[in-house]
Amino acid sequence: MNSPKLAILYLDDEVNNLTGFKAAFRRDYTVHIANSAIEAQDILSKNEIHVIVSDQRMPDVTGVQFFKSILEKYPNPVRILLTGYADIEAVVQAINEGHVYRYISKPWEERDLKLAIDNALKFFKTQNELRIRNAELEKANAELEKFVYSASHDLRAPLASVLGLTRLAKMENNNPDCNDYLSKIETSVDKLDLLLRNIINYYRGVKQEEQHVEIDFQKLFKEALDSFEYYGNAKQIKFSVDVKQSNIFKGDEPRLKIILNNMLSNAIKYQRTDEGEKQVTLHATVENGHASIEVGDNGIGIEPGNTEKIFMMFHRSTEKNAGSGIGLYIVKETLNKLSGSIAVDSTPGKGSKFIIKIPNHHDHN
Repeated sequence: MNSPKLAILYLDDEVNNLTGFKAAFRRDYTVHIANSAIEAQDILSKNEIHVIVSDQRMPDVTGVQFFKSILEKYPNPVRILLTGYADIEAVVQAINEGHVYRYISKPWEERDLKLAIDNALKFFKTQNELRIRNAELEKANAELEKFVYSASHDLRAPLASVLGLTRLAKMENNNPDCNDYLSKIETSVDKLDLLLRNIINYYRGVKQEEQHVEIDFQKLFKEALDSFEYYGNAKQIKFSVDVKQSNIFKGDEPRLKIILNNMLSNAIKYQRTDEGEKQVTLHATVENGHASIEVGDNGIGIEPGNTEKIFMMFHRSTEKNAGSGIGLYIVKETLNKLSGSIAVDSTPGKGSKFIIKIPNHHDHN
């Protein structure tokens, strides 16, 4: 069974040119002809057109103007412009404004125009296949993200039950060996729960729309620290907060909470066991159209060769703590969404300081 012919639309105000074009190419393609832009648009509305060939100089509209006028509604057909050598400026304009694939000098030779149309059709087929593959890829990616988010969210409930029962068993059990096993179970469940929370945070931080509200950094820091009151060895750490905010700041509060939660989690998690005065500092300054946030600690620090790698997914700079290797990646991706930046200043054995800058959307109103 023969495949249907590919469709060509030829626009020209001269009837003889239209007749000659149709006679030359009707055997190879389904040819539609129009002697005005209005007639051409009517043909486009009723037929699937793969290649459009248009003369440049016409009384009612130029070829460039016609291509530009249909670009938004009919972006897929490949465009060929017929023009004289004196119209080189129109050619440049056609490429820039009308997305013209190529131009042919007039008077055109049948062989040259046939070759140009064949190449344009190959280009159309390639572009069409690419559009289909991209649409399939976007659909598969969206379904995968939805599955990962839903699975991560749903898995947290049974994990919380396992964790609660493990801790209850430890309280009621007096066997040291058994309690050691239970502690290992608790650590593993905690690690898995952290990974699931980070996956959920990644989805929220990167995929959801921005929400700009007025933010009080003193309140934001307090709420973040309150959520870590019973986290790990937080009780042994001295937290200090310093906020300089005389101006109104508007930003995405949910994303800022995700960033702060991950930064504080790391600052608490990577403390030195031999440090007698464990410290974590939070500073915020609102000035010059942005907010600067600093999160510092006197923990184990980061080796110089790892300061760039720590923002990579699943990279862990140390095996001493049960991190998931995704927290700082989420911070970086979330900041990219906010058009923000992050820098790190760290010394092994002395601690780290992360400096975050986020634009103030109050200044954009």
